Amino acid sequence: MSHESTLVTQRHFEYLAARTVGDDQFLKQLRADAQAAGIPAIDIAPEEASFLQILLMATKARDVVEVGTLAGYSAVAMARALPRGGTLRTIELNPRHADFARRRIAASDVAELVTLFEGDARVVLATFATHSADAIFLDADKAGYSRYLEEGLRIVRPGGLVLVDNAFAFGQLFHELPTDREAPAVKAFNEIMAKESRLQSVIVPLGDGLWVGVKR
Repeated sequence: MSHESTLVTQRHFEYLAARTVGDDQFLKQLRADAQAAGIPAIDIAPEEASFLQILLMATKARDVVEVGTLAGYSAVAMARALPRGGTLRTIELNPRHADFARRRIAASDVAELVTLFEGDARVVLATFATHSADAIFLDADKAGYSRYLEEGLRIVRPGGLVLVDNAFAFGQLFHELPTDREAPAVKAFNEIMAKESRLQSVIVPLGDGLWVGVKR
């Protein structure tokens, strides 16, 4: 058996996406309405959403925290992986995005599982109890990732998941002069994650790169 890794190309991304269950009508409409409302089209890809669901179901997660609600796509997707009585706490800073997401989540099949907190995640996370979550998903401002990670490591129980989106820096990870202003923050955070001894972590090449870490 070869120990060499297979180079993941665009064709591989397209291949796996074509073989992953896509969005249902509710999520398709949510994406379309969010775009029409002028909300940035930066939700996670369907195949990444499916992978998050698999991780949550495999670990029997009941309580999840999300930093960065945007339009509510990932909140609904992840909540669908939780058992009855589960909870998903999602945090959004932008009032317009929060209002849109709140209405769409209320119309979803998992409305009773999701609570949206509007405000600065640094403030909101500090109010969550230690070891009160089975997983945390970070998908907000990249400059704040290191702070959110610290709070996440406090909030998530031992053996829980720390999941972080955009490890590939919006496709500009290897650009010497990236045009995306958050790319340098992603690169810096990747080094923090790689050295974080409280986690066993790996970047999964789905979407824009997903950090998956298990709290030791």
